[in-house]
Amino acid sequence: MKIVINGPESTGKTTLVEELSNHFDVDYLPEYARIYLEEYGPEYDESDLLSIAKSQHEIYQAKIKEIGTLIADTDLLNIKIWSEYKYGQCDPWIIKSLNENKPDLYLLCGVDIPWEFDTFRENPNDRAAIYDIYLREIKLLEVPYNIIKGSRAERKKLAIEAIEILKSQP
Repeated sequence: MKIVINGPESTGKTTLVEELSNHFDVDYLPEYARIYLEEYGPEYDESDLLSIAKSQHEIYQAKIKEIGTLIADTDLLNIKIWSEYKYGQCDPWIIKSLNENKPDLYLLCGVDIPWEFDTFRENPNDRAAIYDIYLREIKLLEVPYNIIKGSRAERKKLAIEAIEILKSQP
């Protein structure tokens, strides 16, 4: 089972991933883009996005084979959207890999919490528009999804309920 928490910057994805990992006692995959940028610096270009995508994909595939159930802080959809938003295009490898490796469930975090500064965040003003892009892209992928919004406790409750429903399906 592959569950991905996604959404615009500063929408509580990492906090939610950690809470769900603890609740369900499963490992989670951190956002690889953050790991990459922490190592190489906050400045990047379009070619870095492909490097990030390939490494994230490799780690994702190895982990799902190892443990079976996976909760991930973003996936290739995040890189696809950001690439198209920032550069007006996306490498075909990212699109192909995303379409071939869809999760079982997306949890899409809403923009109803305040944006917080972080060295690696760069877009505090367009979160609602970017959220709409995420929603459209998830619908195009035809993957089950739930919108996660509200307080931290409400978000956790909604996410747990969505995962429990997924787990109960044959």
